[in-house]
Parts: sequence; C-alpha cells; structure tokens
Amino acid sequence: MGKLTGYFQKIGWKRVIVMIIGNIFLGMGISIFKFAGLGNDPYSGMMMGLSDLTGITYAPFQVMANFLIFLLEIAFGRELIGIGTIINACFLGYIVTFFYEVWVHLFTLPEALAVQILSMLIGTVIIGFGISMYQVPNAGVSPYDSLSVILAKRMPKIGYFWCRIFTDAICAIICFLSGGIIGLGTLVSAFGLGPGINFFNKHFTRKLFREGEDIL
Repeated sequence: MGKLTGYFQKIGWKRVIVMIIGNIFLGMGISIFKFAGLGNDPYSGMMMGLSDLTGITYAPFQVMANFLIFLLEIAFGRELIGIGTIINACFLGYIVTFFYEVWVHLFTLPEALAVQILSMLIGTVIIGFGISMYQVPNAGVSPYDSLSVILAKRMPKIGYFWCRIFTDAICAIICFLSGGIIGLGTLVSAFGLGPGINFFNKHFTRKLFREGEDIL
C-alpha cells in the first residue's frame, strides 16, 4: 500500500486525472469511428473483428487480449508500465462500448457517405485529443502501444516509425482476415492522427503542466 501511495505521490494526481480524461475521449473517438462504419484504427478494428469472429463481446475480449500483450510488456518493457497502462488495458473497451450504445440510441446509423465522412472526421479529432491527453502525462504506456516502443529499443537502426507501421500493418491484416472493416477510416487514422496529436500536444495538453515538469 505504501508503494502504491508513493507511486501516486511521485507522478502526481494531476497527471493521473489528465490521463483518465484522455482515455475517455479516446474511447469516445473510437466509438464514433465505429459508428461511422468506414473502418477503425488497425488495433481497434482487429479487436472488433476478432471479437465478432469468436463471439466474445468486444470489451471483455479486448481486456483478455490486452492481458496477453501486457505479459510481453512485463517481460520486455517493464519501465513502460504505469497506472495509465492498467486504465487503458482494462477500461478502454468498455468506454468505447458505452459511447457507441449512446450514439446508436440517439441517432440512426449513418447511411449517406457525406454523413459517414463527417462522423469519421469528428472521431479523428477526438481520438487525436484523447491520445494527446493520455500520452503527455507519461503515466504508463498501453500494452499495444508498448510493442512498437519495445521493438524500436531492440532494433534502433529500424526506428520507432517503422516499428509502429509494422505492428499496425499486422493488426490491419488480422482485422481483414477476421472480417473486420478496413476502409477510409483506417487510412485516415494511419496518416491523420499524428498531426492531430502533435497539434493538441503543442497547443493544449503540454500547457496543462508546469514548465519543466516531467512529461513527454
């Protein structure tokens, strides 16, 4: 108990709260992507495809998959683990499910392509904001995100960018093979999220913390 209290004192409650808010917005954005029906980011799409294939509900399936990946993070990237790792791994799928059910209850599923694209673009902005809020506090890396970081550290000549492309490509292939949706939303998440995350990092999230505070 003392170690846990010391951990929270070390990282600060402000970073924990910002990280939790980030996960909420991230889940909201992913749910909007799903609602738009044009394809999700590779990892979320793979989880949705595999959960449909196995008949296991999306949220608990993602928790189980995250646990398996978490074992790799413990083995090869223990320094990346924090409270944010646990929050993301255990609750993101349920946040996505909650917001998706809200959208389905409030709105009819969009059939017009223009409405789908608009929904997708809104989801992209919200996901970028959520990822910024989740990552900048530096309170722990999610199990999936840790894979590319671990690979980059073990293969520095390749670099993080290509390691991330590799892990996303594997997820996209599995998503396609499992019957998940690979579409315009997948491409937008692959190429559009980076600039959005950088924008929110620079103009909003980093400004929440004091000058020189230990953040990304």
